[in-house]
Amino acid sequence: MDLAERAYGLAEALLSDPLPRRWRHSLGVAERARSLRPMLGSEAPLLEAAAVLHDVGYSPEIAFTGFHPLDGARYLREHTDMDERVVRLVAHHSCALLEAEERGLREELASEFDLERPHLVDALLFCDMTTTPDGRPTTSQARVAEIVGRYGPDTIVGRFIQRAAPDIHAAVRRIERRLGAEETTSHPM
Repeated sequence: MDLAERAYGLAEALLSDPLPRRWRHSLGVAERARSLRPMLGSEAPLLEAAAVLHDVGYSPEIAFTGFHPLDGARYLREHTDMDERVVRLVAHHSCALLEAEERGLREELASEFDLERPHLVDALLFCDMTTTPDGRPTTSQARVAEIVGRYGPDTIVGRFIQRAAPDIHAAVRRIERRLGAEETTSHPM
């Protein structure tokens, strides 16, 4: 069984029954990751695996701290044989260090999990922040607004996402530029 197959099976087991909407989001994020294959080459399977696993820390079965990037990455590291790069991507997905700071967990996250390569961090952020909670494509602006609306502007998540918004939008723009460059290269006029 390859990396992506193992990741899908694990994510489904942890999310599909207790959190079906989170599972649909994760499938949508993985679909976005597949769309980046031409840009990522041999690293595409890593991104797809991280995409489908990025929110497993929400699973009631493994939630411990209540901070899903940390809970998910710890579970993957300690209870699976998932590739370490996938674990690092899950740990740091979508500006997790900023949310960890809001929660008083920045040092734990930073000391336990190294950052992955910036282009993969950007790619996972792009996939997550351009996918709705129901797994459909959206813009990063609409996604940030949806998160603030769902959680409230004065909650931990609301404060974090508002702080992270400039970084989120910048990462999305970087990936969109790379996608545009890839398309231009592969389809010369």
